[in-house]
Amino acid sequence: MPFLTVAVGLSAMVMASPARADFRVCNATQNLVGVGIGYRAKAGWITEGWWHIEGSSCKTLIEGPLSSRFYYLYAEDAERGGRWDGPINMCVAEKEFKIAGVNDCVARGFQRAGFQEYDTGEQASWMVQLTDEPATGGAPAAPGTNSQ
Repeated sequence: MPFLTVAVGLSAMVMASPARADFRVCNATQNLVGVGIGYRAKAGWITEGWWHIEGSSCKTLIEGPLSSRFYYLYAEDAERGGRWDGPINMCVAEKEFKIAGVNDCVARGFQRAGFQEYDTGEQASWMVQLTDEPATGGAPAAPGTNSQ
């Protein structure tokens, strides 16, 4: 089974349309993907999900200029069962969710999932691209680079 990797980049609109400020996730696989996001709000940590993103399409998870520098992402391939995850534990639920706090997930009736941290460098827009690549030497390919 191929490893799932993430390519990260700064959203930059070069077309004639007005620039949009938001946090977008693009699914470059052919499979349906479920995505959850975590971030620090004024009231504390929040996790939200699930956005269902069809293969070869994008969705905006946060509309408007980004208010935090760091965002956290977790995604699952709904068809093959793979996931894009990381070392930061946050809470998720089976169905649509918006959860305050990241501690005691199981005790509060949620599941715990490992989210990947993205440092947006305080940019107004950010895009994460979910890709799948063949396994090479037992390790997934490195994340992509940021570009403006």
